[in-house]
Amino acid sequence: MNREKIFDIVLNNYGKITGVLLGLIFSVLMIEIGIIKTIFISLCIYIGYFFGSKIDKKENIQEFLDRMLPLGKYK
Repeated sequence: MNREKIFDIVLNNYGKITGVLLGLIFSVLMIEIGIIKTIFISLCIYIGYFFGSKIDKKENIQEFLDRMLPLGKYK
């Protein structure tokens, strides 16, 4: 198989490949370290992704924290 054909297959099935890899990683983590630690790691990854996307979109994180946290924390 040539590189162009493999590249085309990967591009056409990107979501499936990503889902399979994430499922594999999640299942290995569940087996190796347990469900609570796996959920904690997944939550930390999601929080990091969330704030990273805010930074990429040039949004003000301090304004977001002011809305979410109790009054006066970041003012």
